[in-house]
Amino acid sequence: MSVLSSALLRVLTLLGVVAAFLLPTTSAQASAPLRTHAAAKGKFIGTALATGPLGSETSYRTIAGTEFNQITAENAMKWESTEPSQGQFTFSGADQIVNFATQNNQQVHGHTLVWHQQTPGWVQGLGATAMRSAMQNHIAQVVGHYADNPAVVSWDVVNEVFDENGGWRSSFWYNTLGQSFVADAFRAARAADPDARLCINDYNVEGINAKSTAMYNLVSSLRQQGVPVDCVGFQSHLAIQYGFPSDMQQNMQRFAALGVQVRVTELDVRIQTPRDSSKDTTQATYYRNVVNACLAVTACAGVTIWGFTDKHSWVPDTFPNEGFALPYDANYQQKPAYTAVHDALAGGTSGDTTAPTTPGTPTVGTVTSNSAALTWSASTDTGGSGLAGYNVYREQGATDALLGQSSTASITLTGLSPSTQYQVYVRARDGAGNLSGNSALATFTTQAGPGGGGGCTATGTVQTQWSGGYVIQPVTVTNTGTSAISGWTVTFTLPAGHTLSGSWNATLTVSGQTVTAKNANYNGNLAPNAGTSFGFQVSRPSGNTQTPSTYTCA
Repeated sequence: MSVLSSALLRVLTLLGVVAAFLLPTTSAQASAPLRTHAAAKGKFIGTALATGPLGSETSYRTIAGTEFNQITAENAMKWESTEPSQGQFTFSGADQIVNFATQNNQQVHGHTLVWHQQTPGWVQGLGATAMRSAMQNHIAQVVGHYADNPAVVSWDVVNEVFDENGGWRSSFWYNTLGQSFVADAFRAARAADPDARLCINDYNVEGINAKSTAMYNLVSSLRQQGVPVDCVGFQSHLAIQYGFPSDMQQNMQRFAALGVQVRVTELDVRIQTPRDSSKDTTQATYYRNVVNACLAVTACAGVTIWGFTDKHSWVPDTFPNEGFALPYDANYQQKPAYTAVHDALAGGTSGDTTAPTTPGTPTVGTVTSNSAALTWSASTDTGGSGLAGYNVYREQGATDALLGQSSTASITLTGLSPSTQYQVYVRARDGAGNLSGNSALATFTTQAGPGGGGGCTATGTVQTQWSGGYVIQPVTVTNTGTSAISGWTVTFTLPAGHTLSGSWNATLTVSGQTVTAKNANYNGNLAPNAGTSFGFQVSRPSGNTQTPSTYTCA
């Protein structure tokens, strides 16, 4: 490794090439560590490390060095740790993390430069001019300290800027400096290290919702202004009682269409106490789903788990009566969650060709104008990779549309068309990708929308295009009627040879070249004259310049 210059090595790391220099070249075996399987897929698998156990516990050090090829400092790089008093910098804890990573051929993600928490009081009390100057100096000093270190390849520049409704968080940063602090922080980080990958990071943005859409719009706007936002981090602090964000992969893909890298930065999956085998199984499914979502998106660099052992998890201190959120228990024993991550990275459990049993006939519960609740008898899996969840399809003849996915034996389908009959069936899937047979059909008819519906229009705008594809954003849907509507459907035709490669804020199905877009569960209700929007990405033959031109709304 000494023959490579630091700058070259860091560039190779950013491009995903460094694994060829730092990791064994033997083929991944079923018993190989997580990092070996991840590297074989061109991804990283990371963990957050704390300086205390890293310095005092052999098991902690051994697992951290053996299983992971990426490291994030849990606290040692935050402002309170690196600049507790103005102008007085200390890097002892951060250097401990970076030195460990260097010794174990791991890359380091810096966390975090600008955040409303764990920032000293002296920063929070500054006026606007002084606060901006302090922020820029802090970034210059901290990022600059590691700018020539080939292990430190990326940074969370700005952390958690939105509230749960997608509005700007009322932090001291925003209240003093306004929105401009975000762009200023990224520009300062780029000046301090031109080669580092610069990320914006937040929680509860894993699925498509108001908060993640606010993040999407911000990143799009910043990049259009030339602000160097290189990647988006989805923290992914999940809990099994709240359900899995089934549109996580779709959400990653829409950010990728902006030209940024995406990554899962702080994954854990907490459960309500007491822990039992059923909860362990569900937790393992969530871990598997996250890894599979990242594997399915080329722009997803990897997954970082926020710690790895329940012995040192932040969860119990923050969420009363919850915990057991990590792949290793408090005694450093692997849990089903570890196996799920391992098998997902390894491509499924070797030799598992046994499909799950067929689910029971769906029972129809509450039906509205655009949704329906279903439950069914659960499947079992004996092939070894474990039951991963269920797919729900609409019976349509030659091509059956996937209406939704669930990790449990129930689902509420959303985005359905009013006054429409649906015949649906369920298939179970396991961790190796095997699908069960079709359940028996269930039939239901959605109700009519309020006031009998109303008219609507849809218009699409080409946001960006290149020789092999394009992004349509937004497709604006407007209620042109005199009464509210509770659901909408937009249809359009793709030119010959064009294929859909991603979408957001709507559920899209394709039949031939005809695309049907139905509202998501959060944007179907439109008052008269009100509007909403969705977007999609398309691949096309190189040199072809056609795009869809006509959109029909009902």
